[in-house]
Amino acid sequence: MGRGADFLRAVETASAGGVVIDPEVVRHVTRADSPQGPPARLTAREREVLAHMAEGRSNAEIAKELFLSGAAVSKHVANVFVKLGMPPDEDNRRVKTILTWFAHN
Repeated sequence: MGRGADFLRAVETASAGGVVIDPEVVRHVTRADSPQGPPARLTAREREVLAHMAEGRSNAEIAKELFLSGAAVSKHVANVFVKLGMPPDEDNRRVKTILTWFAHN
């Protein structure tokens, strides 16, 4: 996807109430060897899914990008929520999960 298309997708995501974080920031923070890397309790696949969440991608987009089923992505997302302490009744849990993760890295 080109930079123009990335920008338009980011604008659409933000205008729909989503959150978009610069992909370069996401790549830096999700590196396994980064001192600011993700919590050790997340698997490599969960970190990958969380990185895509942080870029504002939907579960369907993540599934397509990672060649996973929608159910597999949903399971990874659910595991991320549990491991980062986001209960099911939490408002805006997806956004709060991303913000919590960045706050601890």
